[in-house]
This record gives sequence, structure tokens and C-alpha cells, in this order.
Amino acid sequence: MTTEHPTITRFRDEHERRGGTGDVVILPDAVHTAALAAAALGCEVGAIANSLLFDAGGTPVLILTSGAHRVDTAKVAARIGVDALRRATPEFVREHTGQVIGGVSPIGHPDTVPTYLDSWLRRHDVVWAAAGHPAAVFSTTYDELVAMTGATEIEVD
Repeated sequence: MTTEHPTITRFRDEHERRGGTGDVVILPDAVHTAALAAAALGCEVGAIANSLLFDAGGTPVLILTSGAHRVDTAKVAARIGVDALRRATPEFVREHTGQVIGGVSPIGHPDTVPTYLDSWLRRHDVVWAAAGHPAAVFSTTYDELVAMTGATEIEVD
């Protein structure tokens, strides 16, 4: 019997608590990029919701963006009213999410993190996001992701 990684177990518990209905899938290998995740799942790269944590002057900001997009940090910073968004260090990501880069889920963080959702993801019936570990993903819908995260819709590019 194999033991599930604790971050996946915590994700499953939080997913259930928030009323998530999708499936958690453990892939045979870590999928650190949207392209790798899409290939492993057999879906379009645009249906992958990358959970990107940024540092806004010491405050974490989570951007859930389509794998088909890159975040224009200057435009997004202006849209959300912060001076700047900087790429978070691995230590900052772990401190504010309890997870590692490549496995950050949209939910289940130690404290509330302001979250923004790429409106482009609305185009997909099924959206896939990380489930707390680089080899774990879960299926959801755009509306369910908004409901579970309380995210504000935003254009990221």
C-alpha cells in the first residue's frame, strides 16, 4: 500500500469541505508545466489553470491563469491596485501556500490569499488545476473554481 503525499491529502480534505465535485488524478510523473499537464491529461493547454503565486510587496497574490497565457505583471498589478507583482521565491510560495512551485493548488492555503482568475478559462467546460503536489491535478469548472476560491475574474495579458 502506498501512502499519499500529505499535501494531496490536505487538498482532498479542503476540496471536499468547499464542495468540489471534480476528480483528483495522480499522474505518474510531476507535471511542472501546463504543456506537460495537458499532454498527460489529453486536453488543450488552455484548459490548464496554472496557480501562480506572486509577491506584491510582501503580500501574496494568487493568479489562476490559463496555460495558454502569460501573466503581464505590470498590467495585472495596475488592474488589482498594487505597485508591482514579482515572481515569488520558492520559500515565499511554501510559506504562503504550504505547497511547492509546480504543485500549488487554488485552495487549501494556511491563510486566505487574494486570488484572481483568468477570464479565458471560462471557454473550457472542464478546467484542470494542481491539487497540492506537482504530480496531482483535479478537474473542475470555471464556476466551481470561482465558488471554491472566491476569485475575482481578470484579464491577465
